[in-house]
Parts: sequence; structure tokens; C-alpha cells
Amino acid sequence: MDKKTKVLRLMEFLDSRYANAECSLRHENPFQLLTATILSAQCTDARVNIVTEELFRKYPTPKDLADADMEELCGDIKPTGFFRNKAKSLIGMGKKLVSNHGGEVPGTMEELIKIPGVGRKTANVILGNCFGRPAVVVDTHVKRIAFRIGLTGNTDPEKIEQDLIKIIPPERSAEWSHQVILFGREICTARAPKCGECPVNGICADYAARIKKHFKP
Repeated sequence: MDKKTKVLRLMEFLDSRYANAECSLRHENPFQLLTATILSAQCTDARVNIVTEELFRKYPTPKDLADADMEELCGDIKPTGFFRNKAKSLIGMGKKLVSNHGGEVPGTMEELIKIPGVGRKTANVILGNCFGRPAVVVDTHVKRIAFRIGLTGNTDPEKIEQDLIKIIPPERSAEWSHQVILFGREICTARAPKCGECPVNGICADYAARIKKHFKP
């Protein structure tokens, strides 16, 4: 089965199970989502949402973050982990938005990845959710599932992104990423995937290889 056919089969299942999948980071504008996404590194979205509830009130604009006291901001975001590096990124992000973009979040990959704390994954979150651009977010779930099913042979996130862009319908890429993340949390988990009850195990290269190995004479 070729990769495009696998993607279509996977999409049929994802649409039936996760029809209303959306970004789990609470936000009301691109600046808030950018802030939350930077905080989400090595932290659960649920915890980030707790922290940002007060953070967005305290720092409602990029200028507020740009002018933030480093030690005070560290305390504000401490529950998300790696708080010193994240605080440095947030202050740098605020300064960059104010000085280079008039306090607005830019809408291109080229401009986004120049912002402190922003890599391609974060940039794709913003592009897909705030600007409606084709954007595949390669987080740990997408990386694991794409490799297991056989949609990519790469392990580098940027190469995986390029492989997926070629086979996922552009208008579905952002939603697809959200759906796969839910699938990864519920069924295709990292340590104990529920392969036997997985509705799409028939298209999974990893599952097929393990079955073949199990029944090898």
C-alpha cells in the first residue's frame, strides 16, 4: 500500500473518531498561542493552560513581555519547567515582535523562525491555527506514528515534515496534526500501543512487521 493511500485510510478513521480535534492550548489570538506554545516544550498542555490563565492577564501584549522582569517571569512560569530558558525566550519574543513586527505575530515561516524560542514546530502551530496555512506539526506523537505506520523513514523532525507535506492534503494538514496527537495519546501510545484493538493496524508497517516476526517459522 503506497503512502498516499495509507494517509487517506488513516484520515477516514481520524475523521470518524476525532472529528472535532482542535488545538488544546487555550488562546484568543496569535500572540497568546505563540506564548503558550513556547511554554509547552517538555510540559503538558493542561499545565500550560493553568499557567497561562494568569500569565495572559499579567502580560497581555508583546510589549508587556518585552518589559518583563526576568526573575519575576521565571516565577510566573516555573510550573512549566525549564522556566529560565523559557523566560528568556518569552522576553526575546516580545522584544522581537515589538521591534520588528509592530507588536504583531508574523504569518510566514521565514519570519517566525527568527523569533527567540521559535523553531519549525512552533511556527507550524501558529501558521496552521492562526493563519490557516498548510502546516504539519511534527511533535513526538506525529513523529512516532508517522514512522510506525510507514509514512516516513526519517527520524529528523524537519525531514519528517517534508515527507508528510507531500502526502497530506494541504487544507487538512493542521487538523490532521491535531487528530494524530489525540490518536497518539489514546491508542498509538509511546510505551504500550494498543495495536490489537487499533482500527488502522491493517495499514501499519510496524504492526505488520511484528506480526510477521511472531509467526515466523
